[in-house]
Amino acid sequence: MTLATAPDGVGAAKPAIELVGVTKRYGETLALDNVSLRIEAGEFFCLLGPSGCGKTTTLNIIGGFIPLSAGELKIEGKVVNDLPPHKRNVNTVFQNYALFPHMTVIDNVAFGLRMGGAKGSAVETKAREYLDLVGLEKLGSRMPGQLSGGQQQRVALARALVKEPAVLLLDEPLGALDLKLRKQMQVELARIHRQVRTTFVFVTHDQEEALSMATQVAVMSNGRIAQLGAPRDIYYRPVGRFVADFIGESNFIAGTGEAGTGEGGARLRIDETTTVPGPADLGDGATTIMVRPENVHVEPDRPEGEVAALSGRVVGVSFLGAYTRLSIDTPAGRITAAPPNVEGARSAARSELLDQEVWVWWWPSDAVVTSQD
Repeated sequence: MTLATAPDGVGAAKPAIELVGVTKRYGETLALDNVSLRIEAGEFFCLLGPSGCGKTTTLNIIGGFIPLSAGELKIEGKVVNDLPPHKRNVNTVFQNYALFPHMTVIDNVAFGLRMGGAKGSAVETKAREYLDLVGLEKLGSRMPGQLSGGQQQRVALARALVKEPAVLLLDEPLGALDLKLRKQMQVELARIHRQVRTTFVFVTHDQEEALSMATQVAVMSNGRIAQLGAPRDIYYRPVGRFVADFIGESNFIAGTGEAGTGEGGARLRIDETTTVPGPADLGDGATTIMVRPENVHVEPDRPEGEVAALSGRVVGVSFLGAYTRLSIDTPAGRITAAPPNVEGARSAARSELLDQEVWVWWWPSDAVVTSQD
């Protein structure tokens, strides 16, 4: 992939982390395939992907827990390929927290400082500052076993941050929490990151975690980076079908593209009798477009204007709280719409749509041409 790098010379910014052609093999298995990646200082960077995609391997290489097979790893501009974990300016928060059960909360947080040679009252003072940062300033005398899962997670975070590493690695740290607590911790992690401005590298398979917290996301597949970008770009402008399918819910509509001309815009021919306006970058020939369910509108009558509209029949209605999922059979196949539930009367009316004939439509600009990867 092409990297955006700072210009050479005086004043060139050094990234917090840089991987150049990094490869990792386990025997005949290729876990990472020539990955190049630049993570700027202060970013909340997320490695996102399904199990086995290479995200945890990437994190472990950065942390020094496993050696790379080829390539170069730099932290703050220095090559660290052969440095052990304790000599890298990096700290890690694991999913299981790894707190010392026989130590109090304050001693757990202060442990790294004391191991580094710090002594005296300044150690406890600094440890309490970081307990305050994570909202646990009153629980310093408790033992880890007396804390909830979310509180233990915060202690682990304070312990990792207290040594002020250049990079904090987070290996699916919210995976053991229940849904409500996980959402709360997402908000807390984003807040803490804004306060400390340490570079966070967060590994997850949960797309919501990545989209809600990260400033940059790398979606990984089969040991490679499928797409790198801001969360909004990853979601609304996926570069290929894998990313579009993995991030959120998608409608894929196949057809034959007819590029726009001076006399008219691009169109997608779905079958011999059905043609709809397409996105501006639609080319000629067989192609597939993607439309998010929340961008699909449902009306009883055919809409007016230059919109992509298809007739269909509602075959499924699911009330999901904030929105209702509608499944509609159309000439382009089954399409999912997800209109929001603004009020009870509106969602109740939607439940009566089952088996009804409707029109689904979307703005051509909300459709994305997707490659087949």
